[in-house]
Amino acid sequence: MRRRMVLLLGPNGQLGSDVQRAHAAAGEPFELVPVGRDRVDVGEPGALRRALDGVAFDALINCTGYHQTDAAEDNAALAFRVNAHAVQDMARLCAERRARFLHIGTDYVFGGDEGRAKPLREEAPIAPVNVYGASKALGETLASLACEETLIVRVASLFGVAGASAKGGNFVETMLRLARERDRLRVVDDQVMSPTATMDAAPLLLRMVFSAPAGLYHLVNGGVASWFSFARAILRKAGLQVPIEPCASADLARRAARPRYSALDNHRIASSFAPPRGWEEALDEYLGSTTTVVPMQQRRALAKP
Repeated sequence: MRRRMVLLLGPNGQLGSDVQRAHAAAGEPFELVPVGRDRVDVGEPGALRRALDGVAFDALINCTGYHQTDAAEDNAALAFRVNAHAVQDMARLCAERRARFLHIGTDYVFGGDEGRAKPLREEAPIAPVNVYGASKALGETLASLACEETLIVRVASLFGVAGASAKGGNFVETMLRLARERDRLRVVDDQVMSPTATMDAAPLLLRMVFSAPAGLYHLVNGGVASWFSFARAILRKAGLQVPIEPCASADLARRAARPRYSALDNHRIASSFAPPRGWEEALDEYLGSTTTVVPMQQRRALAKP
C-alpha cells in the first residue's frame, strides 16, 4: 500500500520549519515533502501546476504567503496574487487529485469591529482593515469554493525559532534585540491579539490534516494580550529591566492600519483535539529553547543594579 504523501509549501518559514520538526518528532506518520521557493514561486501564474505535474499527493499544507503588511498597501496586485489567486490554484489542484488542502489563514481577516472585547469565533463576520487582510480573506473564500476538502486554519501573532525572515525576526526576537539597543521601549497597547507559538501550532496541524473535518478553525494559544502586555512579558521572562511604556497606534507612522481587536477563540480546536496551553507558558518554553534569547551575561549588563 502506498504511503500517504503530504506536500508542504513554505517549509522554511517559522511555521513550516516547526511543521517539519513536529513531523520528525511524531515518527514521520506520512511522507512529508517540503516544496520551497527554489522549486516553485507560487506568485508566478501556472508555476505551481507545472511544478506538481504528475505528482501524486494526498494533502497539501500551504504555509506560504505575502505577509508584509505595510508593503502590501502599495503592492496590492502581488498580495492578491499570492494570498488569493495562488491559493485558489492550490485548492483546484487538490480537488483534481481528490487531496485535502490545509491552508493557513490569519487573524487579520478581522479588525473592523473596533468595539470588540471578546475573542472571535470562526463564524464571526470578517472585516479586514488593510490590503493584506483583504487578500487573505479572499484566499479563504476562493479555496473553500474550489475544493470541498479544504481546511482553513487561522493563526495569529506567530513566534517560532526560525523567525520571519521577511520581517527581520518575529516579535519576541525584535523585543529582545531592541532591549539590547535602546534605553527605553514604546509599544502599542490598543491592539489586542492572540500570541501563538509555532511549536504548539505545528503538531496540531499535522493531526488535523487527515482527521479534522473540512472547514474553518482558529488555532492559537490560550489567552489574549495587547502588543504592550506581550512585550512586557517577554522582557520580564527574559530577565531584562529595560523601561517599557505603552503608546497608541496613532503614535506610530505605519502605512497599513492594524486590527484593534483580533483575538481568536480556539474552542473548536479545543473540543476536537485538546485545549492549547496559554501563551505565557508557550513563551516560557520558547525563551528557554531558542538561540535568540539574550545570553545571561548580557541580561545582567542590561539589568538595573
